[in-house]
Amino acid sequence: MVKILVVEDDRALNGLVATCLRDNGYDVKSCYDGVQALDALENAHYSMIISDIMMPRMDGFELAESIRLTDKTTPIIFMSAKDDKPSKLYGYKIGIDDYITKPFDIDVLVMKVAAVLRRAQIENDKTISIGNFTMNADEHTATLDGEDITLTVREFDILFKFLSYPKKTFTRSALMEEFWDYDSSATSRTVDVYIAKIREKTKDATGFEIQTVHGLGYKVVLK
Repeated sequence: MVKILVVEDDRALNGLVATCLRDNGYDVKSCYDGVQALDALENAHYSMIISDIMMPRMDGFELAESIRLTDKTTPIIFMSAKDDKPSKLYGYKIGIDDYITKPFDIDVLVMKVAAVLRRAQIENDKTISIGNFTMNADEHTATLDGEDITLTVREFDILFKFLSYPKKTFTRSALMEEFWDYDSSATSRTVDVYIAKIREKTKDATGFEIQTVHGLGYKVVLK
């Protein structure tokens, strides 16, 4: 079971977050300041830390900085009433993975938790499995119903990117910049041709589909 550490000095909010996460299948431990959190981290491994910023004894910034001295990978989400840009930028600078501003919809937090954990798993394992389709980034292989399918390097990289961020819309210009580096011979039509080829090769995939976002680009939607 995925273990999550919730660090929040507001005990009512801490309890609400912990209860909702448990209802969604997570194992949760609550702490009420950064010092308690560091003690907890010395005694157990957690898959994620969700932390307030403004807390007694040790604030969230200090906590995140301390964690990142020895742990570069465990996801950290800040939930804070601090809605200013400098706080957000500093949080990301010291290595947090997401930032949610209070007051927030608890369902949004739960979705962010799932999304960040999924990205962390993909980053660690370099593998994506959705329905009957699997991609392994280290081996640069893709299988459909256990059978290898042939993707070019660019097709593989584009699809792996899409599947890493389901529901996220990628514009044609962003795809060109990342995967063609604005090659003078590449156009938005080039992107469309590649997407058509990927769709044809993955048409029998049961877990996702590539949708066109008219006037913008493309996104993957999970079935």
